[in-house]
Amino acid sequence: MSFETLGLSAELCRAVTEQGYTEPTPIQEKAIPLILEGADLMARAQTGTGKTAGFTLPLLQKLNAARQKAGQRRVVRALILTPTRELAAQVQESVVAYGKHLPLKSAVIFGGVKINPQIMKLRIGVDILVATPGRLLDHVGQKTLNLSKVEFLILDEADRMLDMGFINDIKKIMVLLPKSRQNLLFSATFSNEIKQLAAGFLKAPKLIEIASHNAPSELVAQIVHPVDRERKRELLSWMIGSKNWKQVLVFTRTKHAANRLSQQLAKDGITASAIHGNKSQGARTRALADFKRGFVRVLVATDIAARGLDIDQLPHVVNFELPNVPEDYVHRIGRTGRAGNEGEAVSLVCVDELQHLKNIERLMKRDLPKIVISGYEVDPSIRAEIIPNGRNNVKKGSGPKRSNYSWGNDRSQARPGGSSARPSSRRQQYR
Repeated sequence: MSFETLGLSAELCRAVTEQGYTEPTPIQEKAIPLILEGADLMARAQTGTGKTAGFTLPLLQKLNAARQKAGQRRVVRALILTPTRELAAQVQESVVAYGKHLPLKSAVIFGGVKINPQIMKLRIGVDILVATPGRLLDHVGQKTLNLSKVEFLILDEADRMLDMGFINDIKKIMVLLPKSRQNLLFSATFSNEIKQLAAGFLKAPKLIEIASHNAPSELVAQIVHPVDRERKRELLSWMIGSKNWKQVLVFTRTKHAANRLSQQLAKDGITASAIHGNKSQGARTRALADFKRGFVRVLVATDIAARGLDIDQLPHVVNFELPNVPEDYVHRIGRTGRAGNEGEAVSLVCVDELQHLKNIERLMKRDLPKIVISGYEVDPSIRAEIIPNGRNNVKKGSGPKRSNYSWGNDRSQARPGGSSARPSSRRQQYR
């Protein structure tokens, strides 16, 4: 199937071709015709499936077909809400790229940057507005934004918006919009909260589900390396250096841990930057740009900061710390193995995180292979400690909760000492 057969205009098909795409992805194949028909949509799709183009292309076509008369002041007719600044910026990039041959104007607004340049763009007039909820309400409060003419509302990564506590902001925004409009909701999961949100504003929505929300791409090779918590950074540095990894996205649970790890890697001679919510938007944008261009070898990120990051052909993702929420593991490793490219997801797991790992494996309905790297064997005398907001239910110094799930005694090995070193096939097992 081609994009032409989906009913898209010649201008849009030309823009898609210029971006290097020839065939639609499954989410695009299903969503585009439904959106063109005017249906409300509730779609479940992982990041990396092409969902942004899935709603951007038909949105541009419908807006262009009913564009305002020449000379008439532009008003916001399409509103796209995203949970993070990075995702907002990337959605705006897609709008600009796919709409380059159409006479439509768009803008993006988010916090962390000065508001006056955004006000100037809104005064000039835009057809499409991409925004984060907080900054959008700031503009509404300053009366620099009128949403009374919105015809299309898109909630992108709705599950993450709820996780970040935006539900009340979303409800406030809904009140400001006309009742007659087309609504599109995209989410990686269909939790009860998402279903309740959807029931409040979607009208007889069409349902699309692309793959399982707990099924990462088969192109992603997943592996666990057991290691003591105090030796994780040492092991990570050795792996990056000995295997000559050039581009690595590393996840931590907290902003403080991201800062500390990036500084430690720098001391080890590995260029690294941290990206998280406390960084200014300018610093986050520069860090991501440097990472994409290869100026920075390692990007250390928290889950919220990394949500929506679009990095072509990212070969390696490392879970320096496992996430507290199992579903976030799937989102993390979904950064690699995209667009038909193979990827590798490595998790460095200490005794504190055994229950987290068990929860992840239960979610995915599979055991992850475990390989101990020679020289980094687990010290059985080290007791588990509580992870803040975690789920291991372990009191500090008391050892792990009694369970059949613990580190075994078998030792599989991978010899350190060179880029050609590879783990052997013997694997340490849980039992």
